[in-house]
Amino acid sequence: MTGTTVAREGGRWIERWDPEDEHFWESGGKKTANRNLLFSVLSEHIGFSIWSLWSVMVLFMGPEYGIDPAGKFFLVSMATLVGALVRVPYTFAVARFGGRNWTVFSAAMLLLPTIAAAVIMEPGTSYSTFLLVAALTGLGGGNFASSMTNINAFFPLRQKGWALGLNAGGGNIGVPVIQLIGLLVIGTAGATHPRILLAVYIPLIVVAATLAALRMDNLAPVKNDTGAAKEAVRDGHTWIMSFLYIGTFGSFIGYSFAFGLVLQNQFARTPLQAASITFIGPLLGSLIRPVGGRLADRFGGARITLWNFLAMAVATLGVVIASVQKSLPLFTTAFIVLFVLTGLGNGSTYKMIPGIYHAKALAGGLTGEAAAAYGRRLSGAAMGLIGAVGALGGLGINLALRQSFLTEHTGTPAFVSFLVFYGVCSALTWAVYLRRPATAPAAGKQTDPKPQLGYAEV
Repeated sequence: MTGTTVAREGGRWIERWDPEDEHFWESGGKKTANRNLLFSVLSEHIGFSIWSLWSVMVLFMGPEYGIDPAGKFFLVSMATLVGALVRVPYTFAVARFGGRNWTVFSAAMLLLPTIAAAVIMEPGTSYSTFLLVAALTGLGGGNFASSMTNINAFFPLRQKGWALGLNAGGGNIGVPVIQLIGLLVIGTAGATHPRILLAVYIPLIVVAATLAALRMDNLAPVKNDTGAAKEAVRDGHTWIMSFLYIGTFGSFIGYSFAFGLVLQNQFARTPLQAASITFIGPLLGSLIRPVGGRLADRFGGARITLWNFLAMAVATLGVVIASVQKSLPLFTTAFIVLFVLTGLGNGSTYKMIPGIYHAKALAGGLTGEAAAAYGRRLSGAAMGLIGAVGALGGLGINLALRQSFLTEHTGTPAFVSFLVFYGVCSALTWAVYLRRPATAPAAGKQTDPKPQLGYAEV
């Protein structure tokens, strides 16, 4: 029998949930999990759109707004910063309030920055007001952490790579979708009508919150585990994966916010010309993310992540060459390839998280459900922190580009620093997860001579 959904204070609750039990999963658990995944994707999709709102708003901000390129980079940086910081409390909110309940609340909260932007988006508004409203859009970035934590609890380990990749990829598509709608507005009504874009999203937010309330469930067995949180903070793998996630997701969100500004300021593209290109990279990067998760399920997340970082370094070298030579075709091509690789890496790195903690459990002598429970416990606690630190990579990218344009009037120095960073990520992935297997348990702690799971298989 699948878990039973019951009504109690706070909405729909499932009292029993055991996705690792094959019979439970096939007799109804799978259907319930997929339904929650669908509406989680919708809510997270809108969240990403609102989080990246100012990557589009800055395209509407002509000379009459009196904001220079450095100021615009700082605006999108503010949204990135807040989105990263709120990911930690959003992660713990799922167990405290229920995945369904928090999805409804967090989706409805997106009305605040969207309506505020509609009120203040006009020349003459103070820069500090723009900063405040841009910061509010960071609430959309928090939706990712709560959504991923929630969906992680619904699916068995063998399907987490695909499920988490699909959830995140569907959410990530919110970035190119809002950029496409911005392009449509600029192309039809002109660059002086940003409120049309906001008018599109206000009803969509209401729809997402309503559907979450009607179709999603809370999992009663999911509890906040302060012990697990403390253990995850002390575990070196949490910080290693945070660093690697800076390289994948931090790059994706940072480039998504900055690409249009770079095209405008380094290649003198008009708002319409920039908007007609900026959505392509985030769209492809979003669509490919589930593939990264699926490849990680099949070949191991560490292997896919290593080769992906090496490819990102090569693509970034192409960006540097194009930047120096002022070649727009090469720059655009290399940047779009880089976006695709960030999407693949997003899927493979996130798949690694539950796999690493499951591998540690096996190496420590746990087996079966005990090992799976340990992996769920630690990975659930680590995901919020890893997601938050990873998102700060987007802040770093925008601040680096801001400083690069401020001092050198080009993005080349920033791109060179990104190239070096991807080299470091490649070396770290190989050294920790591929150079040697997980430490075997001490002699005498495991009598069954089973082979130990290496981290290369996570």
